[in-house]
Amino acid sequence: MSQKTLFVNATIVNDGRVFHGELLIEGAYITEVSDNEIPRKPEYRIIDLENRLLMPGVIDDQVHFREPGMTYKGSIATESRAAVAGGVTSFMDMPNNNPPILTTELLESKYQIGAENSLANYSFYMGASNDNIEEVLKVNPKMVCGVKVFMGSSTGNMLVDNKETLSRLFNEVKMLIATHCEDEATIKANLEAAKQQFGENIPITEHPKIRSEEACYLSSSLAVELAKKHNSRLHVLHLTTAREMELFDNHLPLSEKRITAEVCVHHLTFSDVDYEKFGTRIKWNPAIKKETDRLALIEALENDQIDVVATDHAPHTIEEKTNSYLKAPSGGPLVQHSLQAMLEFYHDGTLNLETIVRKMCHAPADCFRVEKRGYLKPGYFADIVIVDLKKEQKVAKENLLYHCEWSPFEGKTFRSSIVQTYVNGNKVFDNGALNEDYRGMRLTFNY
Repeated sequence: MSQKTLFVNATIVNDGRVFHGELLIEGAYITEVSDNEIPRKPEYRIIDLENRLLMPGVIDDQVHFREPGMTYKGSIATESRAAVAGGVTSFMDMPNNNPPILTTELLESKYQIGAENSLANYSFYMGASNDNIEEVLKVNPKMVCGVKVFMGSSTGNMLVDNKETLSRLFNEVKMLIATHCEDEATIKANLEAAKQQFGENIPITEHPKIRSEEACYLSSSLAVELAKKHNSRLHVLHLTTAREMELFDNHLPLSEKRITAEVCVHHLTFSDVDYEKFGTRIKWNPAIKKETDRLALIEALENDQIDVVATDHAPHTIEEKTNSYLKAPSGGPLVQHSLQAMLEFYHDGTLNLETIVRKMCHAPADCFRVEKRGYLKPGYFADIVIVDLKKEQKVAKENLLYHCEWSPFEGKTFRSSIVQTYVNGNKVFDNGALNEDYRGMRLTFNY
């Protein structure tokens, strides 16, 4: 018989509302959400949240959990544990693994790893290359979140730069196409110029000049142009510049958009003034850019030019990251602290709770057509996070769950804490303790 749990005295954030209410779950599902008292029954286990925040689990549409092939950096097991500790109940993992996920056979073998090891719900992107379009077209869109197209090279080079291949992808792929947009020729020219000036000792402050605004805009505008031409379903990942915002519409409701946009936590949090303090620890592709860009991204988030907030969680060892600019890889661990980092904007008065939940929970579910997740609704899976907005937490090595054992947020005190996380009705995180025995579910999609 399924356990029935009734959460009472909760501050519920859901579907554009913040209200004092109650929520009932039975087994894996939500059965009732109300701003009135839900009638008690003897079999209910009642949990008094004492006005703490109750919200849907975060859906992170862009992570790199490094498995298969790079498990010395992280694995689906380790990083999914960090995810649930951060209130992330579902993730979508990228295909630049070793080997790259370029066949349906490799994709399904990765799903097997997820089934055996992931504490959170999971989906994995199919990868695109210059010559695997027939494999991409085999993918069942009901069972896979999308196809990832690197229109700029990054970690695990899977660059797609063949114009004919790009046209075919945008014309023939019916599921969501997620793109990394940076123009390769521009980056190469900028890097060569930096080497001419600095030799091998390029300072990290040159990173946003090498992977420049122009490089981003050229590639993003090409992706949008292709999507409009072929009426593709395009999702542009990790946008970084004010200039790119002109490419994205906020006049349509999300349900009607064919072209959507994402921003990552680090591009909202850091700007180029932070390179001096953090160095290569905040080296990401695309690069963190100017403070004016950071502020423009926040504004675009508020006015719905940007639809989704994600992490691009991409761990490397600290030994790798503390190399010189040319040798240090791009990427960093973020998934354990993404919700806390976004709640700092609430504490500052910059974003309201409804917006944060919409961009991190509702919008990813809507963009990707995730079945029965992303909202607190009867019949939906009970992916739930309990947050204490008044309990501070200092990020320290001893409370990190990343396999790489470091974070750009080390030493920072967040003003909120993740108290509990439920995945499909199962309590997987509780005040620092993990339920290591549970495994999440494969996400499915409404196509």
